[in-house]
Amino acid sequence: MTTTLLELKNIEKKFKAKSAWFQPNQYVHAVNGVSLELKERETIGIVGESGCGKSTTGRCVLRLIEPTSGEVIFQGKDITKLSKREMNNIRKDIQMVFQDPMASMNSKLTIREILSEPLIAHKIPRSEHEHLLSETMKLVGLSESHLTRFPHQMSGGQRQRVGIARAIILRPKIVVLDEPVSALDVSVQSQILNLLQDLQEELGLSYLFISHDLGVVEHIAHRVGVMYLGEMVEVADKDELFEKPFHPYTKALISAIPKTDPDDVKERIILKGELPSPANPPSGCKFHPRCTFAQDICISAKPEIRNVEGRQIACHLV
Repeated sequence: MTTTLLELKNIEKKFKAKSAWFQPNQYVHAVNGVSLELKERETIGIVGESGCGKSTTGRCVLRLIEPTSGEVIFQGKDITKLSKREMNNIRKDIQMVFQDPMASMNSKLTIREILSEPLIAHKIPRSEHEHLLSETMKLVGLSESHLTRFPHQMSGGQRQRVGIARAIILRPKIVVLDEPVSALDVSVQSQILNLLQDLQEELGLSYLFISHDLGVVEHIAHRVGVMYLGEMVEVADKDELFEKPFHPYTKALISAIPKTDPDDVKERIILKGELPSPANPPSGCKFHPRCTFAQDICISAKPEIRNVEGRQIACHLV
């Protein structure tokens, strides 16, 4: 039986919006009631349009952003209630790879110094550093000669390999990947995705894979969660979701995946209107202004997420 490593329970994150001094405080619900489970050696893809709350959810998992409410259960312990010292011990087991490796690295440090930082922070004995550095560089497909280089002396793909190396050098259980291949060339993307799958197999990692590219998610994920305006609207097994999406928003996203077969006559679903402002979301179902199937109940009542045919979905029409 596969063990659940991480469980998100009704995670909510509100940001205070700018307003005039004489107006009451206004808040933007970046994440609103997201619940999810991540099992051992599993990859969950989180997809949705820009601004839907994907990255905020990932950062709440690591408490890089403090959630407003909800629980983040890691191995049976709610880490949102831990002190900073207790949380530092947990960070060894939950690491993150960022979208732009150049922005997440100190350009004045060599790769050796960058990779040594987590070892020093977590008080790994100095006698083990060289072995871990050498082994980790080999795991991500780089040579020890790269350790003497600076980030600007490496290509984008090599820098992302260093970002992955920094995340796995402590041998974590979970890695949160925030758009890890979106800034790379297509040929390099496939290399990084294959590397991530190899590392998952070799080190027993679990991934929370955040992306707006459903083609990438279809390649790497086991299950997929679809977010819209801060809320999870559908969570399903990858194969079932791509073969038969239930939610109208999921159908529109999948129809937008570029076709590789010229004989494929798949219908493209064009969403009407613009993505509503999270500071002033629509009533009822947040997707109803752009949904061609919307009915009166969609405007007046918010759909609760529920189990339907082995998947979770928030839609009145399903």
